[in-house]
Amino acid sequence: MSRSTGGRPPGMMAVARLAGVSHQTVSRVLNHPDAVRPETRARVQAAMDELGYSRNLAARALVTRQTGLIGVVWTGAGYFGPSSTVAGIEVAARSAGYSTLVGALGADTATEMADVVRSFRDRGVEGIIVVAPHDQMAGLARDHALGIPTVLVADVDGEPGMHAVSVDQREGARLAVQLLVDRGCRSILHVSGPLDWFDARARIDGWRSTLVANSLDVPQVVVGDWEADRGYALAERLADSRELPDGIFCGNDALALGMLAGFRDRGVAVPQQVSLVGFDDVDGAAFFAPPLTTIRQPFTELGGACVEVLMRAIGGAEPSVTKLPPELVLRRSTR
Repeated sequence: MSRSTGGRPPGMMAVARLAGVSHQTVSRVLNHPDAVRPETRARVQAAMDELGYSRNLAARALVTRQTGLIGVVWTGAGYFGPSSTVAGIEVAARSAGYSTLVGALGADTATEMADVVRSFRDRGVEGIIVVAPHDQMAGLARDHALGIPTVLVADVDGEPGMHAVSVDQREGARLAVQLLVDRGCRSILHVSGPLDWFDARARIDGWRSTLVANSLDVPQVVVGDWEADRGYALAERLADSRELPDGIFCGNDALALGMLAGFRDRGVAVPQQVSLVGFDDVDGAAFFAPPLTTIRQPFTELGGACVEVLMRAIGGAEPSVTKLPPELVLRRSTR
């Protein structure tokens, strides 16, 4: 509760008086806390808490030309990877002292992208992070984010004028397929995500190159859609054909979940007859039947890397590509 009177919120001078310091010291606590002794910082913070003081970001923007705002754009789809990435970015931005404006796009993606970026410009964001899982989002980022420091969250090897940050999807696929090879699988199928998604294409590349490196045949990719019901239907079809592969690398855990259920309903034992590996390590993957071997993506670290790279971009750094390593999680769906 504020102790101010007349309806006016308490200002920096009121905090300084209560804490027994100068207003310059209060400013340093807000903007450069490491330059202030801990006991002084504690006294100023206690005064701010007692008064209910909150800093005026609009005034800060006028003085420093920094708004402390970054924009985040994503498709708004409920897929585990993009939504977890956005959550990681928001947490990392808050830890770095930034507030996020999040724009989720709907069906009319192109028009909404233009509107969202225009809104970000109007509010003076210092930079933008675009979670771009597929080609359309990356193209829209190129078209509409000109002149704003931008980080593209996509497994690409470079985009003109933009920094790129991602988890190394090819390495994740290599880990998954090499595990299947090491466990004795010689015919390894891949059920991918949609081919216009960067992650899906990178995982296909990793699957294919690992088979080639192990002198194994490369079968045709089975294209999925990230959904469990698609995995279920594919498992039924494979079981009915009686041409089961030794191992299957699924493009995500939802496809793997569907395949586990489809095989179970057709009497195919996993991993005794078919070993199965997913991708993402979604919540609950350890409780699938059987528990799912999968590739874990470090979404918390990814969010932190996005914000760190954006800070460098705001500072004028040249465009860069950053890829974080995934992790193999062993469970009982592989023999």
